[in-house]
Amino acid sequence: MTGPDPARLRVELPSGPVDVSVDHEPVEDPWAALVIAHGAGAGFRHPFLIGFSRGMRAEGVSTVRFNFAHVEAGRRMPGPASHAVLAWSAVMAYAQAHAPGVPVWAAGKSYGGRMASMAAAEGAIAPRGLVYLGYPLHPPGDPTKSRAAHLPAVVMPQLFVEGTKDPFVDPHAQLEEAVASCRDAQIAWVDGGGHSFEVKGRKRPADEVGAALAPLVAGFLRERS
Repeated sequence: MTGPDPARLRVELPSGPVDVSVDHEPVEDPWAALVIAHGAGAGFRHPFLIGFSRGMRAEGVSTVRFNFAHVEAGRRMPGPASHAVLAWSAVMAYAQAHAPGVPVWAAGKSYGGRMASMAAAEGAIAPRGLVYLGYPLHPPGDPTKSRAAHLPAVVMPQLFVEGTKDPFVDPHAQLEEAVASCRDAQIAWVDGGGHSFEVKGRKRPADEVGAALAPLVAGFLRERS
């Protein structure tokens, strides 16, 4: 899916500066802004993210979507987590500069959300709160490799939007335990949803699936903004 030419934002990596693509889509009189990151093998214009962003703007929230450096370079496999944290830091600074007077939140699909949580835990970003769309708690089928150790260090509110059929959070008790260890976090379960919130037997375009999550997320943001 294509659109207007994106902005270019410089990210200073240890290996040298790179420019990443950014789509900033403001609304009139926003009450919040949301920075949205893509999953590991997708990009900032994946239909799911397009639909989710559109839904958030319909709720009165300006949106900023961006590419991580590995996708910008045409690779599907992510680079070091530290590179993603640096990208998050640069894009959050950009979003806060372009959304004066409103709270700026961070959100991400799968990998993008996990990288946001790491950036927040390290103090590299300071959003109003974080929203995870399918947090990848562990590789499918291997709950021994948990990715939750840093989550209690996140001081901001956290919302985990999770499909009940998502293999990345099975067993559910493991996610519930991780969320309970956090300072201010809660789970919103999507009944029957997989990792991309697809529901077996119900065919919907990815952009519609993404848009359908916006009211739920906007409700959480309103409660905490």
